[in-house]
Amino acid sequence: MRTLTVGDSAQRSKRFTKQDLIDYIRLTGDQNPLHKMESGECRFGAPIVHGMLLAGVISALIGTQLPGPGSVYVSQEIRFIRPVFCGDTVTAICRVTQLYSDTKQARLRITMRNQEDKLVLSGYAIVLPPA
Repeated sequence: MRTLTVGDSAQRSKRFTKQDLIDYIRLTGDQNPLHKMESGECRFGAPIVHGMLLAGVISALIGTQLPGPGSVYVSQEIRFIRPVFCGDTVTAICRVTQLYSDTKQARLRITMRNQEDKLVLSGYAIVLPPA
C-alpha cells in the first residue's frame, strides 16, 4: 500500500465523443436538451458534456491512481467553470492538500483543463484511501 503525503498528485485525460453523451443519456435518462445531439437551440452553440461525466473522470483518477484501487470517494465539491464539448480532451489533476489522521481521509484539490489549457472545472474531494 502506498502512503499518501501532502503534495502527491496524479492526472488523467479523456477525449469525449458523441457516443459518450448518447451512452450517458441512455444510462441515466438525463434528457436535458443541453446534452442532446439533435439540439440546435443549445445556449452554448453545441451540445455540452454532462457535468457528471466530467466528475466520472475524477472518480476514475481517484479509483485507479491517487489514492488508487480500493479508495472510497467520500464527497465532492465541484465548480463548473466553462462548458466541455464533444471532441474536447480534458485532463483532470488531483493533488493531496490535507491528510486527516483522525478519520484516515485525504482532501484532494481537483482541477480540470481542456486541450487549450483552459480551466473547465475546479473543486475538492474527500477520499478514504485503501486500508
